[in-house]
Amino acid sequence: MLLARSRNGVIRVADLESEDISSSTIYARCLPGGPWQRPLPGIVLLHNTQPRPEELITAALLYGGAKSMLTGVAACRLHGLRPGALPAGDDLHMLIPHQRKVRSTGFVTMERTLRFPEPKMIGEVPTAPLVRATTDAVRRLRESGPVEEVLIEAVQSGRCSPSELLRELNHGTQRGTAIPRRLLSSWIDIRSMAESRARALSLRLPSPPSHWNCKVFDQRGKYLGRPDAWWDDIGLAWEIDSFDFHFRRSDYSRTLSRNTRYTAAGILVVQTLPSRLRDDPVGVVGELVAAHEVASARTRPAVHVAGADAA
Repeated sequence: MLLARSRNGVIRVADLESEDISSSTIYARCLPGGPWQRPLPGIVLLHNTQPRPEELITAALLYGGAKSMLTGVAACRLHGLRPGALPAGDDLHMLIPHQRKVRSTGFVTMERTLRFPEPKMIGEVPTAPLVRATTDAVRRLRESGPVEEVLIEAVQSGRCSPSELLRELNHGTQRGTAIPRRLLSSWIDIRSMAESRARALSLRLPSPPSHWNCKVFDQRGKYLGRPDAWWDDIGLAWEIDSFDFHFRRSDYSRTLSRNTRYTAAGILVVQTLPSRLRDDPVGVVGELVAAHEVASARTRPAVHVAGADAA
């Protein structure tokens, strides 16, 4: 009977009392060694073993009351962002309408907001849209490294753009937004987060790229690709991409097709894993210098650029 009235084995004390279970009985059953436990004020879990993540989320929703929704890191996990790119921890961040007054306690942070978004249902959990969940997550971080990882993961999922994230930050509370706003502002005109690191790394090269994000065509006008960086005098392309970077298998297939077009047109291409820009910058510079020497020693392919963003 009680399990049927509960959600995931979680139930409000008020609902237990409506079943004629006295407050003293509820209290006794939630004592150490008892069959129940009380994860949050007024909320009971109908077993005494370690709560599962989904049970804690249900407890937080019941505690927050009507119209509460999950946001922040836990919401990003439900949206499918990789756990390795998100901060660890079991704390839950909840949004409630501004007129509601529910205090934060234990593992739950309750945030009243005037900008209450339309929730997205993920399973049975009302969840803030990914853009809002991401910005709520980074607002609570204090170091640029973790902030960058979360933002990159959200953007590379294909469901957020830097401009959307920055717009959300600019329209919401300004607490904790300095670091993410600075990062996003520098990314707005850059196709990928990896290119931001690539541009900085290119300054170490004896001969930096002549263009960024230009479209390359063969002599018949056939489109070949849009390399992240391009040396026009020697026909050298630099691409920052891989299967892991592109997130979706279809993107990887397009990468292979593009590199085949480059090769057929005589373009020498250097392809770099995004992680190596951070972990092995010296090695990447060495590869680019070597490729530049090889490309300089051969006849330039008959290709031309358009839509060029000159360096």
